[in-house]
Amino acid sequence: MHHYDEPVYMISIVAKILDIHPQTLRQYERENLISPSRSDGRIRLYSQRDIEKIKTILRLTRELGVNLAGVDVVMRLKDKMEAMEQEMAEMRMELSRLRNSSTVPPEKSLVAKRSIYEMVIFEDDILK
Repeated sequence: MHHYDEPVYMISIVAKILDIHPQTLRQYERENLISPSRSDGRIRLYSQRDIEKIKTILRLTRELGVNLAGVDVVMRLKDKMEAMEQEMAEMRMELSRLRNSSTVPPEKSLVAKRSIYEMVIFEDDILK
């Protein structure tokens, strides 16, 4: 079994698996929707992750009628959402770690806030 990101499938195999023309895959690459790896002989090689991404593109275009420019927007938003979800998960883990490693219970901890005050002194001309 190959690793999910390992590029092992040639364009003809991917086209057969997905029942699409190889030219469609080339078009997706020209539109920067996919970026297959290349062998030393410049042969396109696709990973399982690439195939899943192509399936998503086909779903958007065939079932939802989204054009390729729209697919690009959707895919970028999807990537950003996944990155933010990963970042939030990491923050939750860090917060949990900090809460569990605290030596002072949160209800007894003291948080000091700093404030900066400006003081203006006016001379009272009336008293002079």
